[in-house]
Amino acid sequence: MDAIIQFMIDWGYWGMFLSALIAGTVVPFSSEAVLVACVSMGLEPIGCVLAATAGNMVGGMTCYWLGTLGNMTWIEKYFGVNAQKLEKAKRFVKDRGAWMAFFMFIPFLGEAIGVVLGLMHANVWITAIAMFFGKALRYIAIVATTLGITSIFS
Repeated sequence: MDAIIQFMIDWGYWGMFLSALIAGTVVPFSSEAVLVACVSMGLEPIGCVLAATAGNMVGGMTCYWLGTLGNMTWIEKYFGVNAQKLEKAKRFVKDRGAWMAFFMFIPFLGEAIGVVLGLMHANVWITAIAMFFGKALRYIAIVATTLGITSIFS
C-alpha cells in the first residue's frame, strides 16, 4: 500500500485526483494520506483540494450510478456493499432525499449513501451539488489542519 501511495504522490495533482477517485468508489483507499503528503511537499493547497474533490466526486457518482442499476445481487457480490450497510444508509437517507449526498464523505457509510440515492433515483444534480460541498469541505478541513500543524514545526 505504501508503494501505491508513493506513486500517487509522485504524480502530483493527477495522483491526487486518481487517489481521490479510487477512495470515492467502493474500493477502500486513503486519499487523505496522499493529500497530506502532497500539501506537505509544497503542492498548491487549492490545487490539491480541487483535484481531490473532483476525483472523489467522480468516484462518488459511480456509487450513485451503481445504485441506479438496481441489482442488489450485483451490488453486494461484485462491489462489496453489503445489505447491512445499505439498510443503515436507507434509514439515514429516508425522507431527506438527495441533499444527504453531503454526507458521502463519511468513511464506510458514504458509498452506501451514494448507492441508496441511486436506488431511489434521487435528483442527480442535487446529489452532485450536495456531494461536492460535503467532499470539498472535508478536504479543506484536512488541508487547513495539515498547514496549521506544519506551520508549528517550521
